[in-house]
Amino acid sequence: MQEYTGSLSKMKVSVNDQHQVQYTLPIGDHRVDMNSLIGSEITLTSAGEIRCVHCDKKTKKSFNQGYCYRCLITLAQCDSCIIKPELCHYHEGTCREPEWGETHCLSDHFVYLANTGNLKVGITRHVSDAVSSRWMDQGASQALVFLRVKDRLTSGLVETLCKQHIGDKTNWRTMLKGAPEQQDLEALKTALLEKIDAGLDEIRQQHGLDAVSEAATPAVEINYPVDIYPVKIKSINLDKTPAFTGVLTGIKGQYLMLDEDRVINIRKYSGYQATLSV
Repeated sequence: MQEYTGSLSKMKVSVNDQHQVQYTLPIGDHRVDMNSLIGSEITLTSAGEIRCVHCDKKTKKSFNQGYCYRCLITLAQCDSCIIKPELCHYHEGTCREPEWGETHCLSDHFVYLANTGNLKVGITRHVSDAVSSRWMDQGASQALVFLRVKDRLTSGLVETLCKQHIGDKTNWRTMLKGAPEQQDLEALKTALLEKIDAGLDEIRQQHGLDAVSEAATPAVEINYPVDIYPVKIKSINLDKTPAFTGVLTGIKGQYLMLDEDRVINIRKYSGYQATLSV
């Protein structure tokens, strides 16, 4: 038996040539290939200690998936505008960390449609090899970039327009219950663009003609390493169940799937000190 001990972090994701997601779990200094463990028994044990993913200080409670309270209220990456980009206030001179804002907010963003079991709209900064890690974290089986915008604030304004017609949330239970029915994202994109055309023109008038442009990129399909999907999902809470053992039956989004219909959201427990035994 091998043991890996340290601070949990959200799983790193990449895709192979078949667009199957490859998962690596950072736990302390270790990087564990999780795909290779599917079909094997694993044990995860929490040490009952949480360390902030930013400053590494002990914290009794995890905020925003791994931060201590001080970092929650001082870091730009924890500000409310990260969840609601239309509230970006860099241009007002009130960004918590202007240098961080310049790097992360004053650059191109992409607006996309994704099929996670329900159709959703979202924004992402990075699309490498035609696939965004954000789509994989959300468990999307299909995704399509349809607009490029010049900065985070503008992306939020565009997303707000889109949300009048399409939701922006992933139903995690639906996502975990199986591969969704295929959607014609190209047709849905065309219909959505028609509905928001006047709103996009207003944004261009206020923020410049280059603020929003169409992105001619094809839809992509994403496959996940799942042997067995859960039927009646039982979510493991590491605070209430600090140790569990089970056969790893699949991985999707940031969830590990185990026998007996159990699932655990690894990202939720970032900063938890734990041991993975395989």
